[in-house]
Amino acid sequence: MSQFRSRKTVRTLASVAVVAVALLTAGCASAAAPADDAPLVIGASLPLTGPVADRSGPGLQGYELWAEQVNADGGLLGRDVELNVLDDGFDQDQVVSNYTKLIGQDKVDLLLGTFSSFLNLPASAVAERNGMLYVQPSGGAEEIFEQGITRMFFAQPGTSATLPDRFLEWVESLPAEERPASAAYLTQTDPNTEPAVQGIQAGLEELGVETVYSEAYAPEQTAFDSAADAIARANPDVLVHGAVAEDGQSFIQALQRTGFSPAVLFQTNTPSDILHFPEAIGEANTEGIFTPVAWTPKAGFPGSAEFVTAYTDMFDQQPTDDSAASYAAAQILQAAVEAVGEIDQDALADWLHENTVETILGPISWDERGVPQGSLSLAQWQDDELVIVLPEEAAESTTVVYPRPEWVN
Repeated sequence: MSQFRSRKTVRTLASVAVVAVALLTAGCASAAAPADDAPLVIGASLPLTGPVADRSGPGLQGYELWAEQVNADGGLLGRDVELNVLDDGFDQDQVVSNYTKLIGQDKVDLLLGTFSSFLNLPASAVAERNGMLYVQPSGGAEEIFEQGITRMFFAQPGTSATLPDRFLEWVESLPAEERPASAAYLTQTDPNTEPAVQGIQAGLEELGVETVYSEAYAPEQTAFDSAADAIARANPDVLVHGAVAEDGQSFIQALQRTGFSPAVLFQTNTPSDILHFPEAIGEANTEGIFTPVAWTPKAGFPGSAEFVTAYTDMFDQQPTDDSAASYAAAQILQAAVEAVGEIDQDALADWLHENTVETILGPISWDERGVPQGSLSLAQWQDDELVIVLPEEAAESTTVVYPRPEWVN
């Protein structure tokens, strides 16, 4: 019988401080070598409560689906996989405590990463100090890769450094007479969103697009009426918002209250939450909104369609970009373990540095810092679906909605 517990046994994630998807027995947690049939325990911390819980919950489900499938196929190295997942509440101090506990007290065999650059920045440093491999699904900020870490790998095809590329490519492709003339920029002070928005601003200014507004706000901010009013007065053609989760929904709701509807709206992270975004802002109001993605449910990469089917069967809902990124991170970890044939943290890292891994996000390879050697795609909401519009070889729609329609009451 599998040691892994289905997601259906942890329905009250948002109300618990610690999610023990599976725990080591006292004997297995000792420093002694595990018995041949002892479970292989993988530790992770996720913000299962707090402001980004709606995004990290599907991420946990991606891990859970992978573990259930691996165990159904005989486990890893002939051992059942168990997940030991702790809640960090989107708090940097707590995520450090959680990974310290997982490594030092719980003695987990392997690690998987948490959600967001904000949390993965300190978490990856804990893993590195303890000599642990760290494969993380949701932290593409350049700052993370400047720590000198050698055992960390990002499980998406591109980072925040490449996030502006496809959007700028689209703007540049427009005939001169159709290009937007002005832009406004608003971003959360997050290590992923700030550099990305700054990169878009620099790129648009090089294309002759005038900046008429540029501000940042703290992660704890929840009210955006003042910012929306100021942007409405600036009346930009393009509005770029560096959002993380619920802040993106709240800002759009504030825009709707002002009645200001920009011709182009580009927002990070939030619009890729296909489960909650349409409901939060109104399904018709998603039309034409751009966002960068690593994956969509229609992606044609090997194994992607099967992932969608299995995930939907297990959780009675479609997977999100976050679900897929977590699943891909676990695929990468699995590939390294199976190739090396043992739990040797340095050997696993060396193998990943030297090889390409096929994932449901496509093939991914890394440089010496764990930076993937690709870029994210540009997606847009069209006819109630989030579809990739660039690059052309991955496009799920050959048209772009421009200008986007006015808000619908």
